[in-house]
Amino acid sequence: MTEQLRMMAVHAHPDDESSKGAATMAKYVSEGVDVLVATCTGGERGSILNPKLQGDPYIEEHIHEVRAKEMAEARDILGVKQEWLGYVDSGLPEGDPLPPLPEGCFALQDVDEAAGTLVKLIREFKPHVITTYDENGGYPHPDHIMTHKISMVAFEAAGDPSRYPEAGEPWQPLKLYYNQGFNRPRTQALHDALLERGMESPYGEWLERWDSMGRERNLTTFVPCGDFFEIRDKALIAHATQIDPDGGWFKVPLDLQREVWPTEEYELAKSLVGTSLPEDDLFAGIRNN
Repeated sequence: MTEQLRMMAVHAHPDDESSKGAATMAKYVSEGVDVLVATCTGGERGSILNPKLQGDPYIEEHIHEVRAKEMAEARDILGVKQEWLGYVDSGLPEGDPLPPLPEGCFALQDVDEAAGTLVKLIREFKPHVITTYDENGGYPHPDHIMTHKISMVAFEAAGDPSRYPEAGEPWQPLKLYYNQGFNRPRTQALHDALLERGMESPYGEWLERWDSMGRERNLTTFVPCGDFFEIRDKALIAHATQIDPDGGWFKVPLDLQREVWPTEEYELAKSLVGTSLPEDDLFAGIRNN
């Protein structure tokens, strides 16, 4: 393929791009791939998860602006482009029974209408590869599930001139992947490696709960990107309201991660090109066409 390769990563909130597939994106950017993050919501209803920033009245009052600034910093660290789809965070409902979702939020939008916003961006950017979440959202946050829904509609519709004719000239992406970085084989391998070295593992409870979480997926694609784990972590730390730099995300030394599990994982959901599984490249079957 002679033209520049392009990849779009569709995410629900600012910070998702840095916790799911960030090292992959940084790797591809270093190789000259044009990478665009599509962020569906502004993260307005996200809790302040960093204990060092909890109770800050400025952050609480200006959370939308704060999270947008964090996103800009993470984007620059990763070297990617980024666009907002403009929807409002639905929040994560908690309680029994669960409270209703807030009026006007992303998860309550009409799927076809919201997909049209993504179709327009796809037709403008013209990605060859799209990454998104599986039908469970990776975890069952209503915005993650909605992100899956609109991504699936948009992937099918973007190349169809009869659909969303107002959204620009048709463009058909060639492959669609689900992010599967939080998978049992990786978690087990890192857990075992930590214990073998006499170190504490942050994954013990995860592994005990795994069977009840329904998260076993078909891992098809393993992208070698260990050299970019440090960039991934810097981008994640840029989302300061969401990430505690002293928290569990960063308990596993980078050298150990590179030795034991130097890849990020994906599930190939749709492909319009021939490829052989397992893959080590999201553009497998595209580069030489």
